[in-house]
Parts: sequence; C-alpha cells; structure tokens
Amino acid sequence: MIATPALPALPTHLQTVDEFEQWERHYPHEGSYEFVRGRIIPKPAMKQDEIFITSFLIRLFVQTESFRQGNELLPEMDSYVDQNRKRIPDLTCITTEQKEAIRRGERVNTRFAIELLSDSESYEDVLDKLQDYFDGGAQLVWYIAPKRQKIFAYTSPTTQKHTKDKTLFLRPLSCRSYSLSWRICLRKIGVYLSASAVFSE
Repeated sequence: MIATPALPALPTHLQTVDEFEQWERHYPHEGSYEFVRGRIIPKPAMKQDEIFITSFLIRLFVQTESFRQGNELLPEMDSYVDQNRKRIPDLTCITTEQKEAIRRGERVNTRFAIELLSDSESYEDVLDKLQDYFDGGAQLVWYIAPKRQKIFAYTSPTTQKHTKDKTLFLRPLSCRSYSLSWRICLRKIGVYLSASAVFSE
C-alpha cells in the first residue's frame, strides 16, 4: 500500500489571487490548487486511466487547422476568472491571441474548458466551476463523465446537452445555439469527433 501524505494546513486569510500566488511562491508544496473567494481547493492529480481520454483529445486537436494556426489544447493551465478566482481546467483551449497576452504579462481565462468528472466532485462543485468559467468569459465547457461514457456540453451555466452514441453539433465559440447531429463539431477549434471515440481509446 502506498501511503498518502497528509495535506498541509492551508491558510484561510487570503482574499485575492495575488495573495494566494504569493503564498504559493513562499510555501512550496506538492500538487496544484485552485483559489475561489478565499478558499484554497486542492486539484486532484489526473488518474492513469484518465490520461487516455486527454491524450486522445490532444492528439486529435494537433491534426486540426486551428493547431496549425497556433492555437493549442493544453492540460491543467491556470484560468483566471477575476481577482478573487483562479481555476485549473483538465484541458483548456488557448488561442494565439491569448498566448500573446500571456507574454505581455496579462492573465487569461479559458474560452473552452474540458473537465473530467471525478468521484470526489459533488453536483455543487460542478455548478460552481461552470459558473466560474462562464463568469470569466468561457463560451463552451465540456464535462466528460468517463464512468457513464457521456459528454455534457455547456454553452452557459444552465444550458446543457449530453451525448453518448449520438453527439452534438455546436456552433463556433459563440455557442448560442445547437442542433443534434452525429458528430461533435467545434468549427472554431477544428475538432470533429464522435462521443464513442473518446471512450474507445
């Protein structure tokens, strides 16, 4: 049996992302943490069986025109909502414009986030994350439920479609409307896949 190290005592007096990141710099620790309105939230490490899903999506994205234009799908990158909230999606699509903004020292928020639903996440946790992503300017969030083999695609905190064998057609990242089709189609980032393909990897 592998011993699980005890989590360090986390401060409760921090109010802003700046204060949180200053604490992180001065108190090195293992693992990643999200910060939401004074709460420091441990970000669980990706499980081995989840790697197949994320690596499949990244490999698929590398084949797209969007990737050739300089956009990327990256794992566990900081996503800044506002001065009091920072999230870390399992995967996030970052555009060339956002990369330039980061080089200038600016903070960016994901426009398209992908989360893998974990056993430890409650329904309230999911709702909180969705609200944070869309508050920060996200236009699309996928929640992938590996055990149920479903993808829940959100175009707002309260607008959701899910798919298993059938899949969704989603318009480019304005994502204000959708219709059923046999493929998930994200024209803006150039991703075309069937939901069953995600879970057959």
